[in-house]
Amino acid sequence: MDIPSFYGDKIDLYTKDVRSCKKRIFLLSAYRLLSFLALALSVYYLFKQYSSLMLAISLLLAGIFMLLVRHAFRLNERKLLLEKLLFINQNELAVMNGQPNEMDNSAAFADPSDYSGDLDIFGKNSLYHLLNRCTTQHGKERLAHMLKHPLTDTSGIKERQTAVANFSEQTYARQLITAHGLMHQEEDGNLYSIFEWLKGGQNLHHKKWLQVARWIIPAYTIPALFYYLATDNLGWLLTGVGAGWLITALHTKYIHQQHQLIGKKQAILSQYATILQTFNTIQTGNSALLKELQRTSINAHTAIKDLSRLSSAFDQRLNLVVNLVINSLFLYDIQCILRLDAWKEKHKSNFAGWLHAVGDIECLNAQATLYFNNPAFCFPAPLEDAAPRIAAQEMAHPLITQGERVANDFEAGRSGRMLLVTGSNMSGKTTFLRTLGVNLVLAQSGSPVCASSFSFTPMQVYTSIRVSDSLQEHTSYFMAELKRLQYIIQQLQNGQSALVLIDEILRGTNSEDKTHGSEEFIKQLIRYNCITLFATHDLMLSALEQQHPGVIGNYCFESVIQNDSLYFDYKLQRGVAKNRNASFLMKQMGIIDTKG
Repeated sequence: MDIPSFYGDKIDLYTKDVRSCKKRIFLLSAYRLLSFLALALSVYYLFKQYSSLMLAISLLLAGIFMLLVRHAFRLNERKLLLEKLLFINQNELAVMNGQPNEMDNSAAFADPSDYSGDLDIFGKNSLYHLLNRCTTQHGKERLAHMLKHPLTDTSGIKERQTAVANFSEQTYARQLITAHGLMHQEEDGNLYSIFEWLKGGQNLHHKKWLQVARWIIPAYTIPALFYYLATDNLGWLLTGVGAGWLITALHTKYIHQQHQLIGKKQAILSQYATILQTFNTIQTGNSALLKELQRTSINAHTAIKDLSRLSSAFDQRLNLVVNLVINSLFLYDIQCILRLDAWKEKHKSNFAGWLHAVGDIECLNAQATLYFNNPAFCFPAPLEDAAPRIAAQEMAHPLITQGERVANDFEAGRSGRMLLVTGSNMSGKTTFLRTLGVNLVLAQSGSPVCASSFSFTPMQVYTSIRVSDSLQEHTSYFMAELKRLQYIIQQLQNGQSALVLIDEILRGTNSEDKTHGSEEFIKQLIRYNCITLFATHDLMLSALEQQHPGVIGNYCFESVIQNDSLYFDYKLQRGVAKNRNASFLMKQMGIIDTKG
């Protein structure tokens, strides 16, 4: 399948559908206006000269008008959904053409103390930005957690791979999940107050007298209202209304507190419910994870939709007519709070799990979209070995566009655990370190990786690539780097398998001290259960290969000087870098004597 053509066809389809829907909405608006004018005219003649025929006509026109209003609402919802589906396909096509993803890049999740900053996991044009198709806060947090704390058990990785592969084939359902989410944008923390609402409360529905009063009071006030209309005797009605308001007044503080927590949540709850409902339509295949999520979503979407309706109904208490009239006759506030308390007691233990399920569904959707958009990516094979191993064929960086990627083969663990990588600036050393790190994070999240084959032992990832000073902590660049290296050694002491990525350390000292410190640090690293890529300009460190054969190996990214021009092929080679790129470029720019 040609993926760009697929998205192009979808864009054409949804563009036509949106235009058609807009035309129908315009015609419906005209019909609605005509029906309203006809209704107003019939009511005018009804009041001018009452007749049963005119009453019947007025009621009929009122019914037609209400049906048209309802149909217009549904048609506008349909238009909004089609517009979101159009946006999704336009965005996917743009991403495939090298444009930035229009979804959130979640730079707030970045942490300079871990590998996420060094490997460009979060922020603009990051791995998260490439993946993200999440519309809910729980989805965004779940995806961020997966990238910051990837799986380390092979069974969990394989289970997630199966789910991602299965889900990737169901493009319409995946896009529908995203589209429904985009229809109601969630603000950060919008659902947190619901957890406060779930924690507290008086559970008024356990008060038997209140359960009796909620039906007796309306059963009394409605006949009293008709009695008043017939006789002008207001006493009986005032008695019922007064009793109702007294009961409401006894619980006003609690009702207000509960509304502060659960009010104005109808749209976001509807978003979560619709995502779960749409997920129920997918084919789970042989994926145990998808089956488990679907079992959760079956009950969850109905219950959350009920809560959405209850929240919407509770918000009507802010309406003056409801507050004065409906509350007086039907104890509206009491009816709402009793139903909400009953919902809370029945479902509060499950609610957090339901939201987690929504987050996981959106996270899987993001991973499945990556696989659908990149069918050449492969699902890696996790290994059970106690010692760390990585082997990759045609591995490249997923954030570099397909036409510009340069793939490399790589293997470590059996043939050597410490790779000293030399090469000049711009030759590709740092990019290769990030390539390996990013693909390992993808692999351990259950996602496909940018390679033709990839096998690995699940392991921790530690990096020292992009270190910065801190004015707040009064920390210099040099001390910040030392603290990062100290942290890496401390973490390696637990004996877990790890991948360590180091790029040009100890820049803040003299060359002799730098060489000695780097050499001692390398000797320290090879004592632990880790694979290390150590990028350096210091060619003297290459002598360590002879001192530790089979453990330390020299690799390089070499440049090519041809016809007075400098080229980089970005291919990993065995050996030590030899070309003097800096001298060549300085001569080219006239900085130093070209005859020297």
